Amino acid sequence: MSEQVIKTLTDPSFLISILVAIAVFATLVTALPAFGGDPLKSRMKSVALEREQLRAKQRSWLASDAERRKGGLREEQSERVRKIVDRLDLRRALADESTMQKLRHAGFRGNNPTNIFLFARLVMPAAGLALAAIYIFVLGGLPDKPPMVKLFVCILAGYGGFYAPVLYVTNRSTKRKQSIQLAWPDALDLMLICVESGMSIEAAFRKVADEIGSQSVDLAEELVLTNAELSYLQERRAAYENLAERTGLESVKSVSQTLIQAERYGTPVAHALRVLAQESREMRMNEAEKKAAALPPKLTVPMILFFLPVLFAVILGPAGIQVSQRGIFPN
Repeated sequence: MSEQVIKTLTDPSFLISILVAIAVFATLVTALPAFGGDPLKSRMKSVALEREQLRAKQRSWLASDAERRKGGLREEQSERVRKIVDRLDLRRALADESTMQKLRHAGFRGNNPTNIFLFARLVMPAAGLALAAIYIFVLGGLPDKPPMVKLFVCILAGYGGFYAPVLYVTNRSTKRKQSIQLAWPDALDLMLICVESGMSIEAAFRKVADEIGSQSVDLAEELVLTNAELSYLQERRAAYENLAERTGLESVKSVSQTLIQAERYGTPVAHALRVLAQESREMRMNEAEKKAAALPPKLTVPMILFFLPVLFAVILGPAGIQVSQRGIFPN
């Protein structure tokens, strides 16, 4: 049996058939990728499909978020207010570029908040004037004042009503900027971690928005909007510029310019984000140090008015009581 196996293995025809089979197998293995198409095209197709899936997920998330917010980020149009604003042309009379910019910084988006703001500036002076007149001339307020003073108070109330919406928008814009400024260094750190781990900018924005929401809802909202604009706008540069314009902060503007340069020239984003995050932390620390350095001058007047008299009473009170009991200062 063994002699038969050895004879078969040493047969030249058997060896030739084995070599031919190996050659055919190697040819098939090397030729199969050519029949499978261009690998670059298949890779680009898979990337495009993945991008479409991300867009679909983003649309569904925005739709669910809009339902949760009962109207989304943009409020529904109020037809009556819009007709009044359009008929009286209040946009040209009461709204300038700085006012519109303050509305954007305060988080008011769309035409409906602008219409409500203009309508409030139209109605509030009359409401303030009417309330002041009812209080003074009907309810008998300021009875000892002359009529000219009463009329001046009514006019002052109407003037205050005219600027009350502006003060409200300015106050809200300031608080919103402070909220974003305090949370921005932490958001940059999270974004740096996401980028260095291999995430895309869109995925990094979405992840940071989910994580930073507990610290600053306004910043999370802006990042979600930027992520949506990166998927929908034709130019990604516009999305970064809109982020800087909506926030109105120099630190956000510098990061937006860095991302724009990275998109244009293909420069690495991680190093620039690390430097900007360090600068943002230093800026936040400098603001805290400024507030701490401003405390002694602010506390000087309260200490003189409230602390020092109490301190003198505590120190000199027992001595005055002892001196009065010994009779040096007779009653």
